[in-house]
Amino acid sequence: MKTAEIKVTVQLDDNNVPESLLWESTDSDNKEAVPVKSMMLALWDHNYKNAMRIDLWTKDMSVDEMKIFFFQTLMTMGDSFLRATGEKNIIEDLRDYCDHFAEKMQIPRT
Repeated sequence: MKTAEIKVTVQLDDNNVPESLLWESTDSDNKEAVPVKSMMLALWDHNYKNAMRIDLWTKDMSVDEMKIFFFQTLMTMGDSFLRATGEKNIIEDLRDYCDHFAEKMQIPRT
């Protein structure tokens, strides 16, 4: 069995606000830590049937970047849900909502 490790390093200021986020993976071609401005990590605790989350962003991440990040995250969550469940009908609804979200947040669609 293969094992990979994902590491996230968070540098905090004096008020425990993230100054920088770095992530790296032992399974990546890139062997150096990659700087990012935001992350969302969701884990499923099957014993308690509960989602556990870590959401972090650096203080220099702009609101416009956050809007795009949320939009893209919602879209990719839909893709993952479709692959995991095959539930096509609800994914169409989620994508419709994502289009609405992008319009309301004035996110340019490319």
